[in-house]
Amino acid sequence: MRRQRHGPSPSLTLDQLLAQSAWFTELDEPVRQQVRAQASERAVALGESLGHHGERQHAWFGVLEGLVKWAITGRDGRTVTLGGQSVGSWFGEGTLVRDAPRQSDLVALRHSRVALIPLDTFDWLRRHRPSFNDYLLRQVNERLHWFMGTLVAQGLLDTDSQVARALVGMVHPLLNPRGERQLQLSQEELASLASVSRQSCNGALMRFKEAGLVRSEYGGIVVIDLPGLQRLAQ
Repeated sequence: MRRQRHGPSPSLTLDQLLAQSAWFTELDEPVRQQVRAQASERAVALGESLGHHGERQHAWFGVLEGLVKWAITGRDGRTVTLGGQSVGSWFGEGTLVRDAPRQSDLVALRHSRVALIPLDTFDWLRRHRPSFNDYLLRQVNERLHWFMGTLVAQGLLDTDSQVARALVGMVHPLLNPRGERQLQLSQEELASLASVSRQSCNGALMRFKEAGLVRSEYGGIVVIDLPGLQRLAQ
């Protein structure tokens, strides 16, 4: 099977990302203006790290374009992928709240653009805006639940189930707030997110297509039967 090429990649401006983010719209106008003035963006090339294990993190991240994965690499070189962050999602709050070095690597799976909310701004919002803390609490709880499931998947699930879980993750509201079922995702990227070989991922996708769970389109994968994938991923 030929390697997939991406179609037009979803892309947001910084203003568009903020305008569709629930935590931002709940702020009063003066605070929104202050947050916008302090926010910035950064380009991250394919394969480049946004944050290394052991580094201090100085900003909260939002995805404007592209795809960023969380991964932990062992001393023997083996890598466990915890999940991917797609356009519209915010991440990195756990490291900032803990005030500790990163425990994972953040790596761009394709050319990406990332919004940065400075640590000082993030901390001010936590101290002075209860609605922001409510948002973070919900997000951290969802992320913990997802990571616990990932731990189980790595130890108990077969390859098809791991690939199904990676697809389910890419339409999870935490990782994909836009709720899109048409994923601009190559088989190579999906294999990386599922921590399986590209050949194994390709075989799983073929079986999913035969079962009517997904279909391929130019540049990506369309999830047809999400409940079916969810059952397979459990």
